[in-house]
Amino acid sequence: QVQLVESGGGLVQFGGSLRLSCAASGFTFSRNAMRWYRQTPGKERELVATISSTGGNTNYADSVKGRFTISRDNAKNTVSLQMNSLKPEDTAVYYCNVFTAWRDYWGKGTLVTVSS
Repeated sequence: QVQLVESGGGLVQFGGSLRLSCAASGFTFSRNAMRWYRQTPGKERELVATISSTGGNTNYADSVKGRFTISRDNAKNTVSLQMNSLKPEDTAVYYCNVFTAWRDYWGKGTLVTVSS
C-alpha cells in the first residue's frame, strides 16, 4: 500500500532553515508528481510546492517563492523541501502528498514551528 513518511520538522528561529523529507513507497514513485502541503489549526490545507515526476518542473505558493525549494530523488523514492528564511507564519504541520490510483494519499505530517 501507499505510504508517505515525513521527517525533518522541528523548532527553528525566525530566519532559520529546515529541510523536510518524505520517504515514499507502495507506488511507482518516478511516474508521479509529488506535493507538499501545510496546515495550521482552523485553516484549510494549503498547497506549498509541487514537483513533476522527473523533477523538471516545480511550482510554489506565492508565500514561499524564493525561500523554499522542492526536490526529489527518484532513485531513493524521496521528495524534500528545503525551507530557508523561515518566518513565524510558516509554522504549520507539513504534509507530503501524492495523487495516484485515482485518489490522494497523505503522510501523517511533520510539525514546523518558527519562533519570532
